[in-house]
Amino acid sequence: MCGKKHNMNDEEKHNEEMACCKNQNHNNPDHKCDMHHDDMKMEGHAHSDHENMSCCSHGGENDHSHGDHHCDMHHMNHDMGNMDHEHMNHDMGNMDHEHMNHDMSHMNPGNMGHDMSHMGHMNMSGMDHGSMGHMHMGNLKLKFWISLILTIPIIIMSPMMGMKMPLQVTFPGSDFVVLVLGTILFIYGGYPFFTSCISEMKNKKPGMMSLITMGISVAYVYSVYAVIANDILKVRPMVNDFFWELSTLIVIMLLGHWIEMNSVMNAGSALNKLAELLPDNAHLVQSDGQTRDVSVHELSEGQTILIKSGEKVPADGTIIDGSTALNESLITGESRDVQKGVDDSVIGGSINGSGTIKVKITGTGESGYLSKVMNMVSEAQSSKSEAEDLANKVAGYLFYAALIVALIAFVTWSIIHGVAYAIPITVSVLIIACPHALGLAIPLIISRMTSISATHGLLIRNKTALEGIKQIRYALMDKTGTLTQGDFKVNAYDSLDSNIDKKDVIKIAAAIEASSSHPLAQGIVQAFKDLNEEALQAENVEEITGSGIKGTVDGKEYQVVSSSYLDKNGIDYDQKIADKYLQQGNSLSYVVEDGKVVGYIAEGDSIKPGAKDMIEFLNSQNIIPVMLTGDNKQAADKVASILGIKEVNAQLVPEDKQKLVTKYQEKGKVMFIGDGVNDAPSLTKADLGVAIGSGTDVAIESADVVLVNSDPADVINLIKLAKHARTKMIQNLWWGAGYNIIALPLAAGALSSIGIIIGPMLGAVIMSLSTVIVAINAMTLKIK
Repeated sequence: MCGKKHNMNDEEKHNEEMACCKNQNHNNPDHKCDMHHDDMKMEGHAHSDHENMSCCSHGGENDHSHGDHHCDMHHMNHDMGNMDHEHMNHDMGNMDHEHMNHDMSHMNPGNMGHDMSHMGHMNMSGMDHGSMGHMHMGNLKLKFWISLILTIPIIIMSPMMGMKMPLQVTFPGSDFVVLVLGTILFIYGGYPFFTSCISEMKNKKPGMMSLITMGISVAYVYSVYAVIANDILKVRPMVNDFFWELSTLIVIMLLGHWIEMNSVMNAGSALNKLAELLPDNAHLVQSDGQTRDVSVHELSEGQTILIKSGEKVPADGTIIDGSTALNESLITGESRDVQKGVDDSVIGGSINGSGTIKVKITGTGESGYLSKVMNMVSEAQSSKSEAEDLANKVAGYLFYAALIVALIAFVTWSIIHGVAYAIPITVSVLIIACPHALGLAIPLIISRMTSISATHGLLIRNKTALEGIKQIRYALMDKTGTLTQGDFKVNAYDSLDSNIDKKDVIKIAAAIEASSSHPLAQGIVQAFKDLNEEALQAENVEEITGSGIKGTVDGKEYQVVSSSYLDKNGIDYDQKIADKYLQQGNSLSYVVEDGKVVGYIAEGDSIKPGAKDMIEFLNSQNIIPVMLTGDNKQAADKVASILGIKEVNAQLVPEDKQKLVTKYQEKGKVMFIGDGVNDAPSLTKADLGVAIGSGTDVAIESADVVLVNSDPADVINLIKLAKHARTKMIQNLWWGAGYNIIALPLAAGALSSIGIIIGPMLGAVIMSLSTVIVAINAMTLKIK
């Protein structure tokens, strides 16, 4: 890693980052330039930074378990981590696009020069959302139009492969005018390809830019020779120049880049849309109860804000006064308004309904939910998939294949018809071999897939894992919070010790469970609140891995645990009571003192509406659903029978789940769906880990995909999208590589005996059409 974190001034930061990029080994996927400089300032570097970038442009839940718990152009991921947006508002309009050297075969279209992964909420308010993409688009568009203007007189004044054109205009000295215009076009329009080619060669990774550079360079050099031979040396017969082919190739390639960049920007617009969700200002409630408007970036955790009817929520927080209905559709994809009241959480970027609420801020900047979402999307778009690696390898092979075929064609046709005849065929081979469409084939699909998923409540954190979704054989899943609501309600509780009152069972358990986020714990705490009793205080609270929790209340140590803990430790309990509640589908927690059960609490959960649809879909796809739960066997079987799950593994601890993932992986690829801290190891171990969005941060960070809506039915969309994307990838690879494989021998003249040969101009047109088709095909990706 060349990334470093230490204190340095702005110029030192800039210079070290550029040095890191220049010395980057782009061939090593584990070597990334991830300079995360704090408060990086870009004033005054609008031009110099951009130029220096050129060299790096290519080259158990119910068991009461509380858990155990480049600088390459993919390479344009120039980390703008903690940059305040007021520092981003400097004029970037003068950044020439050629300095960006956007090699589309290596580019990560998701980021396009600005890594938004560390963009805080406080910095979004001043964002010029449109400029972040269009600052690249504008310069490329300008370069295309200027090149086209230069191309028109070249076409008018020069012959096409020696043929007179209907509108051709010639006059004494017109060849020298064409030479001057062609030279300007060659340098100005070809500059992005030259710099990128140099970078590829330095990295010993020749590819698309090298092939384009070789093609236009050969055409230019031969055309200069033709002008000298015809107009100065007066050689006869006259030598045909290729300024017509040179100019049209450059223009068509620039047009292709423009179209591709536009497609990439559209495909990656999900991040911009997310950034636009936050308002610019917020109503801060002061200590005297009065409010004043402040910029969103001035907010901090612990402050109280007032959110009026119809306003956007400026930060994550908890409602402390009032009630309302929030529209979270732009964030979670949930179309229905969500009712919120005191103690309920709100997400920054959602829209307040008819009520006025006061919210205590719990998350701003990088700690905010929206920022985390953007980070996940950005990380997904910046990671490199196996399919992208394959496409880049193919492009590298094509470079060498083009050299070999061009050499064979040149030698063969030189012998048969002479050098003058061999040159255009050689140029054709070099032009047609360019893997332009191939380099774009996979990145556009993945970028589009990431954007679609983000707007449908699916956050893809590891796109590589999705590529093997067609081979998934087993879907292992947690029960509580995944298949069920995880919103436990206490249905019954009682004391089994004459010295402890019935209410004390709940009071003791609630005191110990107060700090736990486990669904069973939350149910117990809520039941205690409903009693309106004075709370007890617990001390020395500790998790019991995979079994429960313990703590000291009024000087006595208690454990709140599952039946599996009792069995493991030889503690007796009434099996009749257990059977009674377990058969009803309840989960039981036992309160233990000095090795004796002194009380029990029975809690019930409800099945999520989308769970049955997900199981039915999995079965239809020949994916076997398997339930892994820490809950008791009776409760697990009851849920499984309702949903149609035939394989059930109950009363598991986290280690058991992970072992079962490994066991099932011996039979086939495994997808794991879970939400708890205790699911994190299994999510990591599985071939595809899917976390429920309402789950713990640890589970979410361990997953490949996050279901923002916490709806298991979204797994259906995930599988459909991933399979459709896979189909599109295959189609695009055929359009890219297949075109090159077929066109190369035709360009070399393999079928010239029957009059079939592809010239430079036709080769450039067909190649660009192939690129456009690949882009359009990517944009048609959807969930179906």
